[in-house]
Amino acid sequence: MPEQTFDGVDAGRAFDWGRTSEDYDRFRPGPPDSFYRKLAALDIGLPGQRMLDLGTGTGLLARRFAAEGADVDGIDVSADQIAMARTAADREGVGARFQVAAAESLPFADDAFDVVTANQCWLYFDLARAVPEVLRVLGPGGRLLVSHFSFMPRLDPIVEASERLVLEYNPDWTGADWDGVIPAVPGWSKESFDLVGLFVYDEPIPFTRESWRGRMRALRGIAASLPEETVLAFDRAHETLLESIAGERFDIWHRIHAHLFAPAVSAPRAARLGRERQIVR
Repeated sequence: MPEQTFDGVDAGRAFDWGRTSEDYDRFRPGPPDSFYRKLAALDIGLPGQRMLDLGTGTGLLARRFAAEGADVDGIDVSADQIAMARTAADREGVGARFQVAAAESLPFADDAFDVVTANQCWLYFDLARAVPEVLRVLGPGGRLLVSHFSFMPRLDPIVEASERLVLEYNPDWTGADWDGVIPAVPGWSKESFDLVGLFVYDEPIPFTRESWRGRMRALRGIAASLPEETVLAFDRAHETLLESIAGERFDIWHRIHAHLFAPAVSAPRAARLGRERQIVR
């Protein structure tokens, strides 16, 4: 797939998630079981629920929801990520469907889904185009879930040290030193959605030195954007760093948060339906 750039992200440095697919599949964990239990309490991820996972990557959420009995489609702009998602789904014996597509132009009919999810990817979408598409494909009573699963440099010295090393190899990376602040109601949502659920909590996630190296290689600021020889140099330096500051096994603190939205009555989709009715007349 073509490389992507985004205004305000990494000084416009191009990146391609497909270059990280192998490490992403092996070493980048999805949200823990506690995340899915909280979603189930909010009636998200239930058996038979029609679900669409945007920016699915290797299909971590889509595969888990499918394993729980939901009817799941996953999309991503990266053909390599979709290929890995299909491979992983076959490996696990789950029936999620995956295809290459953009959130801004969804290849699905109106009212096709009960739930649309976007984990760790919402910032990459052109929301002026993606939000109307989400509203279009959500059926009556539908919900949008926007979630994140992020390590915490200000709580964890291993994360802080690893991030400092990333910046030595890629000073343009803007993902470092996240402060962990979660807005109660994101500004982008106010015109189109009503907030109906929210949770924020921290949990330690287990890693080994090998798996944490793989997790950091899979960053946007490393394997997705740097030349292969630079990635290898970073990885060697990171291995040396971890040998000096961490045991073979350790936990990394992550902040897990999710906003659950219902389409607002005044959302663009209402206007679209109104225009359609006028055309029918």
